[in-house]
Amino acid sequence: MAWPLLGGGQAAFAHDSKLDFNKVCSAEALFAAWEKFRRSKRARADVLAFERHLEANIFELADELTHGSYRHGPYQPFTVWDPKQRQIHKALVRDRLVHQAVTSAIEPLFEKGFIYDSHSCRKGKGTHAALSRLRRFLYRASRNNTVNVYALKLDINKFFASVDHQILMELLTQKISNPEIVDLLAEIIASYSVSSSQGLPLGNLTSQLFANVYLHQLDWFVKNHLCERFYLRYCDDFVILSPDRRYLADLVSVIDQFLATRLKLTIHPAKVSLRGWHQGIDFVGYVLKPHCTVLRTKTRQRMLDRLNSDNLTSYLGLCSHADSYELQQDLVSRQWLNI
Repeated sequence: MAWPLLGGGQAAFAHDSKLDFNKVCSAEALFAAWEKFRRSKRARADVLAFERHLEANIFELADELTHGSYRHGPYQPFTVWDPKQRQIHKALVRDRLVHQAVTSAIEPLFEKGFIYDSHSCRKGKGTHAALSRLRRFLYRASRNNTVNVYALKLDINKFFASVDHQILMELLTQKISNPEIVDLLAEIIASYSVSSSQGLPLGNLTSQLFANVYLHQLDWFVKNHLCERFYLRYCDDFVILSPDRRYLADLVSVIDQFLATRLKLTIHPAKVSLRGWHQGIDFVGYVLKPHCTVLRTKTRQRMLDRLNSDNLTSYLGLCSHADSYELQQDLVSRQWLNI
């Protein structure tokens, strides 16, 4: 079955009739974008170099954008482990500034249309909000733990590397008709590919917004076509709850077919999880059980292995969202002994 664009989901987005290219390309817009971009980055060498001649660089960039001569620069690839190995592609500062300006201008058009339970890279959302929401869903779906409830957790296989550029542009241009902004979006999207017209770079601010626009089709399908009440998504990981285990198992092929035919994506075959709440639901780094929430074993061990004075406060913050008094005491004690 060939799934069409989900009109209801897209119609929920704001209209762009008042979106002016000046909101992206003017020097004023770029200076405003710079104030957002430079937060927590001012000590970096490339940012300092750009800021040294900030006015000249911004006016030059604004001129290129205004006259349509802007071309996205190359990426610098590097590898991080968080905890698994990921390849990050870092754009030039001038390009990242354009990403910030574009995101600031177009994100409001899409934000109001996103479902409430899309939790990745959105203001007021995040991993801890997703964790809290899932915990509430589990209590509601199990009628306060009086009936068994199961969680189907799925992961999209190589999501960022699999995003189809043509489909993404189709989704973006349903809400953005300004030809100059459309051309700029096409330039940014075409600046990176894993294979022919496919892939988004991990590291671009725009990639976070594009991912949510792309996967909004999945959100709308699950919420409004499958009518699932207890569904939430964090990036390319998503969970559906039900007291009917067989029903959830049957959903896997339905969702996989939708992803393949509409978005050219596939479910990761090794990351299909169907577990009862009493067995523990592993999501966003935590494991939820009826009477406690604990950190994932690998997360706990990584904290102990990497503990230092710089990350202790951050680790304690992660622990505060779980039943982890003993772990917190262990972290504090180890750091005190290392001083």
